[in-house]
Amino acid sequence: MKSPIEFYFDFSSPYAYVAHEWIDALAARHGRTVRRHAILLGVTFAAAELKSPVAYPLKREYSLRDFARSARYERVPFVQPEPFPIATQNAARIFWWLHDTQGEPAAAQWARSAFRAYFTRGVALNDATALKALVLESGLDAPAAEAAWNDPAWKERLRQVNEQAIRIGVFGAPFFIVDGEPFWGNDRKAQIERLLAEGPF
Repeated sequence: MKSPIEFYFDFSSPYAYVAHEWIDALAARHGRTVRRHAILLGVTFAAAELKSPVAYPLKREYSLRDFARSARYERVPFVQPEPFPIATQNAARIFWWLHDTQGEPAAAQWARSAFRAYFTRGVALNDATALKALVLESGLDAPAAEAAWNDPAWKERLRQVNEQAIRIGVFGAPFFIVDGEPFWGNDRKAQIERLLAEGPF
């Protein structure tokens, strides 16, 4: 059995959104599955002494241009959301609640819905009312989801995931681990594909 591709993402990362649109098809081409990990970039950035690229005045305009260009390159819809970036801990807690109670497919479907809602329609995942509406739209139990994102148990689950990610060297998103080899960034797609097709290089 081939090991899954480990995929770390934050719902506020446009590059993670784009990667989320291609990762399953890439994995399937090589007989792999994807194991998703919702994390918080703010936590990994703090550990790595980094900031969002849009936080640097010199990089901001380029970064915004590149977000849209990267989406166009992969032929996925993209509308730069405002506000950006946003806190995504509640969306991430919903992910882990679904992952642990309903399984990976349910969590993956939520990830897809949340990413597309934020990066194509500007749904504010950091707003409780908007998030509950999206949960309902996604066919999920909105009161149960709200209870989950406020539950100390799911807060702790996400905290542990962030700590584990940092321990293994995750410092940004998207971040992939393929057969023990780490790759950071949506632009590592070709290298990941080559590794899966030919082995280490």
